[in-house]
Amino acid sequence: MKLAFKIAWRFLTTSKGQTALIALGIAIGVSVQVFIGSLISGLQKSLLDTTIGSSSQVTVQSRDRGGRIADYEPLLTKIKQKEPLVTVISPAADASGFLKNGSDTFPVLMRGFDFARAEGIYKLREALVEGSLPGQGGVMLGRDLVDEAGLKLGDAVDIITPLGQTRTVTVDGIYDLKVSSLNKSWVVSNLPLVQSIFGYGSEITSLEMQVSDVFAADTVSQNITTLLPDGLKAENWKDANASLLSGLNGQSISSLMIQVFVLISVVLGIASVLAISVLQKSRQLGILKAMGIKDKTASLIFLSQGFVLGTLGSVLGVSLGLGLSVAFTKFALNPDGTPIIKLFISPRFIAVSSLVAVASATLASLVPARRSSKLDPIEVIKNG
Repeated sequence: MKLAFKIAWRFLTTSKGQTALIALGIAIGVSVQVFIGSLISGLQKSLLDTTIGSSSQVTVQSRDRGGRIADYEPLLTKIKQKEPLVTVISPAADASGFLKNGSDTFPVLMRGFDFARAEGIYKLREALVEGSLPGQGGVMLGRDLVDEAGLKLGDAVDIITPLGQTRTVTVDGIYDLKVSSLNKSWVVSNLPLVQSIFGYGSEITSLEMQVSDVFAADTVSQNITTLLPDGLKAENWKDANASLLSGLNGQSISSLMIQVFVLISVVLGIASVLAISVLQKSRQLGILKAMGIKDKTASLIFLSQGFVLGTLGSVLGVSLGLGLSVAFTKFALNPDGTPIIKLFISPRFIAVSSLVAVASATLASLVPARRSSKLDPIEVIKNG
């Protein structure tokens, strides 16, 4: 093995131009894989963060429309103990109503949270643009609703229930969840206030959760269903966002196809160049075989070449791919200066891409390796 590697290295260094060309070809292939993979992963992560990153991914609620959940704390504790993929679980009390400011009335969705628990889902502190989280008798309004209603911090507004009951609350904070429909409709407050306004007592309307693996939300939902009493159900984001899931799967498949075809072209290129190299080095191989080198060693020479070329190409390709990814996030910007797609680098993906490239380069050298083992030293030397 050591002798084969030394001879392979000698062959590579004596044909520096050819070696550089093959290594560059592998590097370009690996860089395309790293760039496309990172780009698609970053796009998917951005889409997931935008759509479900700050929302409930698994939700427990009543099977009856308008139904509520009583004595929810034991159920909350049971879910946390039995389902390890659940990272955040928060009770919520929701109710439709109206916000009245003077003579203007706006349809809204009152959302009552335990802020300590809900922070892990909605990141309300980060969403605050003015004021603070609501205190007792206070609410948070979205930026769009505040502009439309002509409100400001400290203003008093009326919340009207569908039954006509009215409660005056104070605007303690203004938020921006980056979604216009939410900014226009959500009136966020603490859990006891919503329960009091709408007569829920100590009941809630849902338990909202996030999971460590968003694509396992359906499995988590099924597991939680077995823990629920009759009258409750568990829903997940995958069932409610079939079109988004289809789009993400399509992106993943297209990315994989691009990477596979790039890899095939790299493998064919390596195999063809090394096959020509066998012809170029046939006289040297013939002499080496006449000196006693075995067919196995002759084969290992080209396998070693493939391994070395794959390693060099992978190192160069990863560096080039990461450079392209960083450059893309620096030049492809939104009007506010933020990247169109945030950079997402997965060490695992890069490692797998590198290993696949090295393995492919080594396997591509099997054809020339087999050919070299069949050379007849006497005939090669005789025919030059």
